[in-house]
Amino acid sequence: MRGHCARLTRTDSSAGWAAQVACPIASSQCHCELSRGSYAQQMNESLPEHVAENRRYWDGMADEWVAPGERAWEQEAAWGEWQIPNTEMPLLADDMHGLRAIELGCGTGYVSAWMQRRGASVYAIDNSAAQLATARRLSELHRLDDIEWVHGNAEQVAQPDGSFDFAISEYGAAIWCEPATWITEAHRLLRPGGELVFLGNHPLAIVCSPVDGSLPVTERLERSYFDLGRLDWRDAVDEPGGIEFNMSISSWMRLFNEIGFDVIEYIEIRAPESATGTPGPVTADWAKRFPSEQVWRLRKR
Repeated sequence: MRGHCARLTRTDSSAGWAAQVACPIASSQCHCELSRGSYAQQMNESLPEHVAENRRYWDGMADEWVAPGERAWEQEAAWGEWQIPNTEMPLLADDMHGLRAIELGCGTGYVSAWMQRRGASVYAIDNSAAQLATARRLSELHRLDDIEWVHGNAEQVAQPDGSFDFAISEYGAAIWCEPATWITEAHRLLRPGGELVFLGNHPLAIVCSPVDGSLPVTERLERSYFDLGRLDWRDAVDEPGGIEFNMSISSWMRLFNEIGFDVIEYIEIRAPESATGTPGPVTADWAKRFPSEQVWRLRKR
């Protein structure tokens, strides 16, 4: 499911973990913008393989997501491939005043914009410096100057424990980060009772993705459901590049419980009857009969 996304075909990236070299700049000043010079090269070389690959992948195609990002900044909140309005699937509260929120893998930053307009104080991190350049430009254009844009990875965030009330990822950390690592990090970042919401590919859509990476998704079971995990698309027949992650539903639930999250809600997204065409790897006809996307809403115990 290469770069499967909420605005068109694919979306944001993020990743990284404790193997990453620590930034030498004081944490009060650092925004981890390490994309320039020899230190940036050293950082890239020290990143876990999936983090470095996803950074390369998204920096290389960020120009393709400028126009979708511009459209998303202009519109009201709507989710996933099939653009389900927030009024129908309320992943964001209408009023977020007084909340500190983090977007894990923000890409061009439209979800962060939606939260800031609702009154939240927003910290937005992404693995791609090129995607963040678009986010910063659009925040200036829309005069949303208070969002904190950070070049880094969502598996290791330079913020203290319990810093946030709300965390969200739409096709950011949700698919591009190693699940146990980024979910553990999200748990650390949230205050007790804080909420994590994330949207990404449904495991059934992955199971029906041909092993050679050809598109679109089929109506056959192409791979083992129980052996889902790391999905390396670098040699894919169509849209090669990137390393994603997914798991069986029971594995997700077991992971949440072990880390310390309670499941508030689980949503399997169905394409609306009005949907047509193939905006991503899944056709509208497929997604009207089978879930192509999933949403998890979790609360920190």
